[in-house]
Amino acid sequence: MMSPRSNPNAKGLARSAARLAAVQALYQHQMEGTALPMLLDEFHRHRLGAEIEDMQFLNAETAFFDDIVKGVLARADEIDARVSEKLAEGWRLERLDKTMVQILRAGTYELVARADISTPTVITEYVDVAHAFFDDREAKFVNGVLDAVAKAVR
Repeated sequence: MMSPRSNPNAKGLARSAARLAAVQALYQHQMEGTALPMLLDEFHRHRLGAEIEDMQFLNAETAFFDDIVKGVLARADEIDARVSEKLAEGWRLERLDKTMVQILRAGTYELVARADISTPTVITEYVDVAHAFFDDREAKFVNGVLDAVAKAVR
């Protein structure tokens, strides 16, 4: 069995898990208004790497998860403006599925604030997150919007 340090893919998997969990946490925050400290604590203690209903959740990179959630909430107006300007004419964030909005927000945050992560990595990762919730059509939508945001901010 390989330790996470000897497995180069372990960090990537931990970051993928962090992205998925961040989208879920942002969704919960939007729907229930859970205060940020409580939200982070709940995910740290009960969700990240936990076993829930016989499903083992991957260990997520906690600091990366925290950065995405805190960053999206701190820069919500800027992020929403960036996403909104890339939506097709007549579309508004409020019209999109609430999970879709969180995927776009988290991806846009990484494109705006995490220059250390390549554009293709960010886009691919959030397309993968979209596949966890939606069909190909919606995943392609995520790809298109994040690609347009990337061209504007990078």
